[in-house]
Amino acid sequence: MHLPAPALPIDPLLPDLRAAIAQHGMAVLQAPPGAGKTTRVPLALLDQIAGRIVMLEPRRLAARAAAERLAESLGEEVGARVGYRIRGEARSSKATRIEVVTEGILTRMLQSDPSLEGIGAVIFDEFHERSLNADLGLALTLECRAALREDLALIVMSATLDAAPVADLLGDAPLLTSEGRAYPVETRWLDKPLARDSRLPQAVADLTRKALAETSGGILVFLPGEGEIRRTAAALTPHLPADTQLHTLFGAMDFKAQRAAIAPAKTGRKLVLATSIAETSLTISDIRVVVDAGLARRARFDPNSGMSRLVTERASIAEAEQRRGRAGRVAEGNCYRLWTKGQEGAMQGFAPAEIETADLSGLALELALWGSDDGLHFLTPPPAGPLAEARALLHDLGALKAHRITDHGRGMAALPLHPRLAHMLLTAGKSAAPLAALIAERDPLQAAPADLSLRLKALENPRQFAAEHPYAIRRETLERIRRDAKALARHAPADQGLEPAEMAALAYPDRIGLRRKGDAPRYLLSGGKGAAFDAADPLGQNRLIVATDLDGDTREARIRQALPLSDASLRALFGAQIRWSDHCDWSPRDTRIIAQSRETLGALILNTRNWDAPPEARAHAALDGIRALGLAHCGMTSAARRLQTRVELLRAQGADLPDFTDDALLERAEDWLLPHLTGIKTADDLRNLDLTNALTSALTWDQTQALNRLAPSHFTTPLGARTPIDYSGGDPAIEVRLQELFGLTTHPTIGPARLPLKITLLSPARRPVQTTMDLPNFWATSYTDVRKDMRGKYPRHPWPEDPQNAQPTTRAKPRGT
Repeated sequence: MHLPAPALPIDPLLPDLRAAIAQHGMAVLQAPPGAGKTTRVPLALLDQIAGRIVMLEPRRLAARAAAERLAESLGEEVGARVGYRIRGEARSSKATRIEVVTEGILTRMLQSDPSLEGIGAVIFDEFHERSLNADLGLALTLECRAALREDLALIVMSATLDAAPVADLLGDAPLLTSEGRAYPVETRWLDKPLARDSRLPQAVADLTRKALAETSGGILVFLPGEGEIRRTAAALTPHLPADTQLHTLFGAMDFKAQRAAIAPAKTGRKLVLATSIAETSLTISDIRVVVDAGLARRARFDPNSGMSRLVTERASIAEAEQRRGRAGRVAEGNCYRLWTKGQEGAMQGFAPAEIETADLSGLALELALWGSDDGLHFLTPPPAGPLAEARALLHDLGALKAHRITDHGRGMAALPLHPRLAHMLLTAGKSAAPLAALIAERDPLQAAPADLSLRLKALENPRQFAAEHPYAIRRETLERIRRDAKALARHAPADQGLEPAEMAALAYPDRIGLRRKGDAPRYLLSGGKGAAFDAADPLGQNRLIVATDLDGDTREARIRQALPLSDASLRALFGAQIRWSDHCDWSPRDTRIIAQSRETLGALILNTRNWDAPPEARAHAALDGIRALGLAHCGMTSAARRLQTRVELLRAQGADLPDFTDDALLERAEDWLLPHLTGIKTADDLRNLDLTNALTSALTWDQTQALNRLAPSHFTTPLGARTPIDYSGGDPAIEVRLQELFGLTTHPTIGPARLPLKITLLSPARRPVQTTMDLPNFWATSYTDVRKDMRGKYPRHPWPEDPQNAQPTTRAKPRGT
């Protein structure tokens, strides 16, 4: 084993690693950033492993940089004993023994040769980042080793991950830990939280200027994305000292600019504004100060909408510690955090694994190509819901049939594209290659409208486009898209002569949008979700569009890129799926029944015509209207409510009667209400219903008899008038004019239990006079005072001195008497 000088913290552990590989064939190595595991471990195994050593890196920049450092350690150029392979680029030869690859490359190697012939070891570097490709690659490699290659050495290396579960997954593989070499780092927090209206770029710029003034050495600033990096750079540039070299570092940059950011400063002081790309997998020279905005950008997939979106959220404690450690690699350092010490209590311990939050359609396709995922062991199993959604999409794209991969699916898996774009390329042919490459990459235009055809024009002739349009072009991104398009065209079948919008519709059949009524550019997508353009976007006037890029908002996504689609193109592509069907529905917006024949594609209604729906269909639609409006607003008259209350009163006393609460009545409304909904058209018709008879029909004859006996609906006065009994207040109650009860010597009661009625006695003008539950006592006591008052107010009405022996009446005395 030959290792180049100078010594690194990982070196004392390398003999133990070699011994673990010799004895167990597997090992888990945990070492902090800067310990030297990336540059030392492959070299330490070079004379021990027969065959090539393949080392995985999570990013293209990290793969190139690792290969260059390893080759430099051997005194060679990249492409000799050390090479690398990333998407669209490779530098290796027959002499290559160590090949550094990005994680997706290993999956392709395993799918084409499950035995990994000629490979003696696989090293997963920076596994703590828990990318989807790394998790899949490890699961496939473990099955390869168990079934075909017991001699295959397997090493998982991590900076901060809790490594014990990984060792368990590898069958109790030896777990080796290096303490690393870290100089003390002083951490400085904010004194108080940022104000709610603070702008992140300015706040980071202010904190960076503070760090520049208080410290020496290179400064590494962590920001969530390119946009924040550019805005922070703009805020910093006018205030930087003359000897400060400002660099930016993010994944979409040209490799030459990336190398300049990680190289030592030639003169003066170095300042690097970077994304999480700089957390662990890169060594950036001269850094002694870290400024951390405390944010991370992650992809989140919503299976309900079928969309992924990038979200900016709090970094985890583990990520913050990795960033902090960057300041203590070469000397004592400082870390400035854009949050208070107290706010750390709300931060997560670790970031979620990508497999828990990402779009799983690519994973589902790889699993189908592998043949089975029954025996695969994932550190974090893919969640069932998103995986089912991914497989449903693959069925729709023709990649799966009866849960097995098709020939079309095999072709899709062979392409370095998302399954949607692979399907588009294989179906539309070579002319779809530029569109596939364009959609797969970040937007090459800055601050441009959503029209994707603008990007296609920029691809065709960048110089002419720049002369004719005011939009800024990301040159490096555009050139990368052009290179990818040429490579993809070599794998595509003959051109089918489709327009770009037709190609996009093949990739996104669930994102064909139909403009909603109204002035705002709002669309319903064929998959059932809503989306909208910015108000001023010219594409918002089109009837049909295909949305290729959405922000993933679950309520109404913002359309970032799209193409206009003609009706003829839609019918040419999806004619077999466009159908006429009859619908009779309650419209919550119009509050009425709408009966139509509809021409539909997915959730889109392309055309309508009136339909004379049968009474049964209209009754069901009316019932939906009642459920939408609520039973309280549909026919529950005072008589219906009294019936409901009587039933509920007896049920509370143990009577065998059905549940008459509103929720229970609506739940079984098909049984008792449907026959009474004929002729209903609008919400006014529903409000004018009287459901008393319908509710009565919900009771059997025996139940009705018991109800009338135990809780009668009315009290009959001595004059024969039927007065409704109110049961809502607890005691059964009636309201009746006092004079109608003359001659009544016993208090009225109801039911076998002879419950006394609570009587509100009314004046001739039907105003309350007194309430009693003992009528004979009222006649004997209070009536005298009431009689005096009533004779004065109503002199033409009889007010006998002895009401118990008087005749009940509702009439006044004749005039003049």
